[in-house]
Amino acid sequence: MALRDLLVHLDGSARAAARLDFAAALAARHDAHLIGLHAVEASLPFAIPGDAAAATFGQIAERFRAEAAAKAARSRAAFEDKIRRDGLRGEWREADTLPADAVALHARYADLAVLGQPEPDSAEATEDGAILDAALFQSGRPVVVLPFAGRFTTAPDHIMIAWNAGREATRAVHDALPLLQAAAKVTVMAVNPRLGIGGHGDVPAADIALHLARHDVRATARHLVAEDLREADVLLNEAADTGVGLIVMGAYGHSRLRQMILGGVTRGIIGRMTVPVLLSH
Repeated sequence: MALRDLLVHLDGSARAAARLDFAAALAARHDAHLIGLHAVEASLPFAIPGDAAAATFGQIAERFRAEAAAKAARSRAAFEDKIRRDGLRGEWREADTLPADAVALHARYADLAVLGQPEPDSAEATEDGAILDAALFQSGRPVVVLPFAGRFTTAPDHIMIAWNAGREATRAVHDALPLLQAAAKVTVMAVNPRLGIGGHGDVPAADIALHLARHDVRATARHLVAEDLREADVLLNEAADTGVGLIVMGAYGHSRLRQMILGGVTRGIIGRMTVPVLLSH
């Protein structure tokens, strides 16, 4: 298994440049084809009575289209410049549909999608959350989510697996195999491990570490018992203390009609993440 094509969502926001840097670093390390996707909803804003004195609806619509086209052009120029300077193979795509639907659709035809963390209280928070939900629950592909704060310009050399012996965690480990094989250090971390059927063996995380060894991944198995702390906080603290560059974990949750409900640990990590996180459902 190898990473052959990566998708990065570029929406013209200030954080898009950070996503592009990280995705380009991954593409360079894995000699992968990089796809830049810019998606804008085709529907136009409705004119409100206060607008009538200044402009007709047609003028408002034209301004909306012009601004959207200019944002797409800037994003494309940045993407193509990055591809050229870094000597990468890649392509630019644009979609005039709901961004969440577009990202989920295009991600199905890539090995990995790079997205941004929804920033609380920002104007884009709702849309970014919808994009992440759609990519996780509708694409069938793993996603790497970058924090809205910080800069990540290199591929991760120390990866931590958040391991709970569950189905989603197992899927995430196998989706992340190319990244794990390329990393210099891999730590399998079990927090408050459960023993017995459906849980861990006698030595928590040892079984998956042995399995990874057969895939040429030298992983260290560790576990922590901290029942008075939230598991998400334990994982994030450990990542900060040990210089982890990427957390790999299963995305837990379910769909209630069009609303995605994330599990507690997944929600905690996404809400407070300080390093990139690979999620797989």
